[in-house]
Amino acid sequence: MKIRVKYALFIILIVFCCMSSVACANNKNRQNEKYENQTIDPSQDTREAKKLAESLSKKGITDKRVLAAIGNIPRHEFIDESLREYAYLDRPLPIEKGQTISQPYTVAYQSELLQLKPGEKVLEIGTGSGYQAAVLCEMGADVYSIERYQDLYLQAKETLNKLGYHPNLFFGDGYEGLPDSAPFDKILITAAPEKIPEKLKQQLKIGGWMVVPVGGRQGQKMTVIKRISKDKFRETVHGDFIFVPMLEGTEE
Repeated sequence: MKIRVKYALFIILIVFCCMSSVACANNKNRQNEKYENQTIDPSQDTREAKKLAESLSKKGITDKRVLAAIGNIPRHEFIDESLREYAYLDRPLPIEKGQTISQPYTVAYQSELLQLKPGEKVLEIGTGSGYQAAVLCEMGADVYSIERYQDLYLQAKETLNKLGYHPNLFFGDGYEGLPDSAPFDKILITAAPEKIPEKLKQQLKIGGWMVVPVGGRQGQKMTVIKRISKDKFRETVHGDFIFVPMLEGTEE
């Protein structure tokens, strides 16, 4: 009898130990899942955006409103999750349709050349990821932006709206501009035409100006075209850049 009791107690002890091991394993798995699914602290992204703005200031960007805008925008939201670790580096990154989100310095430089005032009506040609449009919105512009790729247009709209930006977005041919919404105080082109589009020049108000990289695939000159009168324009050149080419038509 004593042997049977000891045997029974032995079996119970083994079962208890096994149950404890399983419980510990499950608890460890739950903890691992918790850490794996943990989101990055939003304040970390804010710090990274601020650091990016500081680095651009050291590279020569002086417009405080441009720097403040870049310091407030979560750039990682405009790129694929797989590229998140590169989001706050000063470099261009690929997006859909063979396009890119421009290098932050380039975004800042073009924005600075606009000399934007709050409330000004701005036409952006090439919405792309939507990042440049977000910068313009942060600076208080009345933003109109047109994108030739339907997928990019839809994705940019979703991203911008999610972040609380609501520019006027359009799917269409950038070479045509938006004549029904013209004239514009400023026009910003984020792709490179080989020649300055005449239709876009005519959509500038007198006294307004356009910032555009002009040239072929080997490189472009950042150009500012100011409309002096109905038929008179003045051009100035502001350095060499590399942009994707500006294409005609649309792609659904």
